Amino acid sequence: MAAALLAATPALAQEARIDTGDTAWMLTSTALVLMMTIPGLALFYAGMVRKKNVLATMMQSFALAALVSVVWMVAGYSLAFGEGNAYVGDLSRLFLGGLAEGWDKPFTLGSGPAAVATTIPETVFLMFQMTFAIITPALITGAFADRMRFSAMVVFSVLWSLLVYAPVAHWVWHPNGWIFGLGALDFAGGTVVHINAGVAGLVCAIVLGKRVGYGNDNMSPFNLALAVIGASLLWVGWFGFNAGSAAGAGARAGMAMLVTQLAAATAALSWMFAEWATKGKPSVLGAISGAVAGLVAITPASGFVLPVPALVIGLVAGLAGFWGATALKHLCGYDDSLDAFGVHGVCGIVGSLLVGVFAYGPLSATAAAPEGSSGSLDQFLLQLCATAAVFAFSAIGTFLLLKVTDALVGLRVAEEEEREGLDVTQHGERIA
Repeated sequence: MAAALLAATPALAQEARIDTGDTAWMLTSTALVLMMTIPGLALFYAGMVRKKNVLATMMQSFALAALVSVVWMVAGYSLAFGEGNAYVGDLSRLFLGGLAEGWDKPFTLGSGPAAVATTIPETVFLMFQMTFAIITPALITGAFADRMRFSAMVVFSVLWSLLVYAPVAHWVWHPNGWIFGLGALDFAGGTVVHINAGVAGLVCAIVLGKRVGYGNDNMSPFNLALAVIGASLLWVGWFGFNAGSAAGAGARAGMAMLVTQLAAATAALSWMFAEWATKGKPSVLGAISGAVAGLVAITPASGFVLPVPALVIGLVAGLAGFWGATALKHLCGYDDSLDAFGVHGVCGIVGSLLVGVFAYGPLSATAAAPEGSSGSLDQFLLQLCATAAVFAFSAIGTFLLLKVTDALVGLRVAEEEEREGLDVTQHGERIA
């Protein structure tokens, strides 16, 4: 996401001024991205689970919006965007230390020749980044829906946000980060958010095991109308996610918004027609899942590609997401309840790699590569390296943190609790 960081020209903080237009757009984008989690993702996921788990599923997204906000303020922001080294930030910004001295000045990330200046205050930058930190662990919850203890979700999410999400954000979006310096491109979170969350979801699904009755019981969605509303909110909110990652109200934001719309629309159609051809009917669930697949895939490319490549990315994403959510998980035998890996992991990988094919030089200029990086074998290999590194780090880190969480509070509810439903057993409530 730190788009401005990827796209801006190195500059000294005192040479820049706060631009009220850029700041207004970033305030709006921040609200749009927060809307993606609550109510967007909360409704999207809640509509796809069974009735006995609707409140528990919504509670996970709502609780994470509160929990990660505090974690980000206490230490997450410092670990992600403190100076640090190539792998993680430092502790200089614990509890947002130092913010009072520069709250009314334009924000500069990093220091020295590599510093990257923006035209917005740090309060807006860190709040925008907070919304990304919120939605990423919330996406993971779709993989273990119906079976993780609420206490385990809380402990795991805190640890994961600090020890997996924050380092990856530093790698990709801080000028000191090794992936940033490598020249791999991620405009709005293909690696940091979607591959990271998708792979974590896959590991969670494998470690927790399948839901009770999986493959035998009827696990049809409770209310697809809720899921459609949630997906629609995600689609609209995604303009803040991608166009907001330009960190300003300019031409790059306009291009990011355009290609986001085109990729989402194309992916919705490609998933729909693939399902129509193979199953005889185009489903509502397939159409909304396809749109999300396209939004995921265009995320890393949104500020770096032109409209025609966006159509190709959307077409591939719809087909890849359909495959990931159906054939792949059945072939491999894991229970990714709401296709966190099938959509976010698979399509995040698709988008991250296709940046290396379709990047348009004048759009893809970054602080690491001021001349821009057009699609080439070299850029594709850089994308492959970044993708593989985040995949491996997320998988290993998630596995270890699940084991720690299991030792502390236990991961999975008892079988009888799972059969009764998490609404009652975890929260003592039922949906009317």
